[in-house]
Amino acid sequence: METYDVIIIGAGPGGYVCAIRAEQLGLKAALVEKDAALGGTCLNVGCIPSKALLESSELFHQARHGLSVHGIEPASVKLNLPQMMARKGSIVKELTDGIAILMKKNKVTVIKGTGTLKAPGRVAVSGAEGEREIASKAVVLATGSVPVQLPFLPFDGVRVVTSTEALAFDQVPQSLVVIGAGAIGLEMGSVWNRLGAKVTVVELLPRVAPFADAQMSTLLERALKAQGMVFKLNCKVNGASVEGEKVTVSFQNDKGEAESLQCDRLLVAVGRRPNSGAAGLKEAGVELEEAGRVKVDGRFQTNLPGVYAIGDLIRGPMLAHKAGEEGVALAEILAGKPGYVNYDAVPNVVYTHPELACVGLTEEQCKQQGIPVKTGKFYFKANARAKSLGSEEGMTKVIAHAETDRVLGIHIVGPRASDMIAEAVAVLEFGGSAEDIGRICHAHPTLSEVLKEAALNVDKRAIHG
Repeated sequence: METYDVIIIGAGPGGYVCAIRAEQLGLKAALVEKDAALGGTCLNVGCIPSKALLESSELFHQARHGLSVHGIEPASVKLNLPQMMARKGSIVKELTDGIAILMKKNKVTVIKGTGTLKAPGRVAVSGAEGEREIASKAVVLATGSVPVQLPFLPFDGVRVVTSTEALAFDQVPQSLVVIGAGAIGLEMGSVWNRLGAKVTVVELLPRVAPFADAQMSTLLERALKAQGMVFKLNCKVNGASVEGEKVTVSFQNDKGEAESLQCDRLLVAVGRRPNSGAAGLKEAGVELEEAGRVKVDGRFQTNLPGVYAIGDLIRGPMLAHKAGEEGVALAEILAGKPGYVNYDAVPNVVYTHPELACVGLTEEQCKQQGIPVKTGKFYFKANARAKSLGSEEGMTKVIAHAETDRVLGIHIVGPRASDMIAEAVAVLEFGGSAEDIGRICHAHPTLSEVLKEAALNVDKRAIHG
């Protein structure tokens, strides 16, 4: 029987990162993956292909509607959807091939097949070459998550779809209804809205991006409405029927009245659930918590000795970068080093235009917890770089403790917020204050100056606003 120091089941952002770090630390690692390509949902049918389509669709939208102000007047702009999809596919292939190279470079043993936890330290792998069993001191469960399916709205992969199918439509639907106004729903809705679909988003809660600061959520909704997206908030979907090439969605509106919408495609994006039904977890006796999450302690260990779990299977937001940090931390723990993830400093991003990015507490959470706060805000419309980009929507909000000035949360709606949030994460991680940000010299003209001005405005001393 082959033996390793650590076996990781699942080659997504948590699993493959854990394998690389384990080998760097001198542990012999085996990575078991059932799919042909490494990278998991994020790289193959999630984060990366969606960002490729978001970028392409934004350029298409700009070419049609946003270039004349720059003095650029294209004679005609046509959509070549097959080419757009081919570009997306080539990006995914380059990156998945790159991960395969990283495995070889770091001497990680990749085993293709379905991994099943048989007992602590024992994993059965079933693949094209039959079944075999491998052993290790530690087994890491990193099987990720799957889309939530509403019990009254089963996926058919054609008319009622998940984000996977919505990433690969062969033509632009005339109308698309999206159930769920979280990151996936807003991003995929944005893609097809820019390409010409009439997009309506139906959300159970009273606002879009419900995890975000309420003020930032309102700003994002306003911007997306201006782009043509329609939102029906506080609405409860109760069913849908497919007749030919049309889907009729039934829901209860915010007044409690029955309504319906007809569309060509229905995207159900109400969230994801831990893929804890995979890899024989239940049969092996792995303890699960509410919503199917795997219960782990502070060192990522399950109730079974030597069996660990990371990523979407466990606590915290279902984000690729969070899974990667857990993979690194666990590998370091297994190598006898300190490993740690600060869940209070994990950023969250919605890659619409404008983007929404946030880290730390919202103003509402601070109030709920009785934390005295002071806030500083600054709008992109007063920023020179934003004006030159022609992207002035949104603002940055800095939330600091009213007594200590320590930064508790930073929230951005605006251009390239996904890149700007890194500075905010660093300040939060090191326990910095609003004054610290305000005293950092930011290059001019840059978008990052909006964060500096918002930090200064915590004490009402912004220079340019």
